[in-house]
Amino acid sequence: MPTTCLVTGGAGFIGCALSKHLPEHFDRVIAIDNLHPQIHPTAQRPADLDSRVEFFLGDVTVAEDWDRLLAEVKPDTVIHLAAETGTGQSLTEATRHAKVNVVGTTEMLDALVRHDAIPKKIVLSSSRAVYGEGAWSDEDGTVTYPGQRSDAMLEAGQWDFEGLSATPFESSKVVPNPTSVYGSTKLAQENILRSWCLAMNVTPVLFRLQNVYGPGQSLSNPYTGIVSFFAQKAKALDVIPVYEDGEIIRDFVFIDDVARALVQGTLHSGANEHAYDIGSGEGTSILSLANLIAAHYGAPAPQINGKFRNGDVRSASCEIDAAEAALDWHPQVMVSEGVIRLCEWIDSGAPALAN
Repeated sequence: MPTTCLVTGGAGFIGCALSKHLPEHFDRVIAIDNLHPQIHPTAQRPADLDSRVEFFLGDVTVAEDWDRLLAEVKPDTVIHLAAETGTGQSLTEATRHAKVNVVGTTEMLDALVRHDAIPKKIVLSSSRAVYGEGAWSDEDGTVTYPGQRSDAMLEAGQWDFEGLSATPFESSKVVPNPTSVYGSTKLAQENILRSWCLAMNVTPVLFRLQNVYGPGQSLSNPYTGIVSFFAQKAKALDVIPVYEDGEIIRDFVFIDDVARALVQGTLHSGANEHAYDIGSGEGTSILSLANLIAAHYGAPAPQINGKFRNGDVRSASCEIDAAEAALDWHPQVMVSEGVIRLCEWIDSGAPALAN
């Protein structure tokens, strides 16, 4: 029987990376995307979207768009990437984030039922943002959940929780506790999808992605992509601004590694009780990242400015052992190599999603 894979948000950064792999495994691959101007200013099909993938212009929040698509398409597998992803932006555009991430998901599920198009599997790209600050431990190893850093803490330059050290995220151990509207919508998305899938006898496969970067990402979106933002500042020989005290920790995971993990989960994973944590397995300070990029371009030394952004967490990295074992997958590009690849791609003038 011919097989069909539907990818929501399929013309985005991750969708384009997946498009190079999926046609090798499915007879038909369809990408639905609304080509939002924040990512796609020209509203044109991205050059990076593989030519073997069919493109459908539509919005996941619009029932009529789903009706047009599902009248003709009956997917065996759905990879649900469509989302609003700006952590800071979600504080001032909460409705937009909730509409796309939550209502967009429920519109999809309702449409699948309405058109008798229930797939065998739905793969969700969720986010490390669902953890919030995650679990911290004291010097005796006692684990606690300190919650969100308050505005008063940040104004006073108190970046860490006194007497505590951050621990890596691990879905089987760390209880989600979002500190942003974005993270809250992604957790709701996880819960909605898992509940629906289990009731409908659909296999749910959930991923929680760390900070994804690499060639092909939008260079015009001001709300995501700190690596590309730093690279463009350094390329112009400007000083890279570094927030807080420079010791914010992130796990930067290369786009090719993310695409391989998602393909493995799509093809081989059963329902996972605990979401797959996908990162490089290494935490990197923002100052270290800035220094690496500045050195590549011969730019001035980065400058710590003490600024902060409400909703940002202090430390975000993850344990990837469970994902490695379950998916037969390992990250291959560490940040020192991946950043150079991104910079070289920017330097080459290769078209990004924004062009």
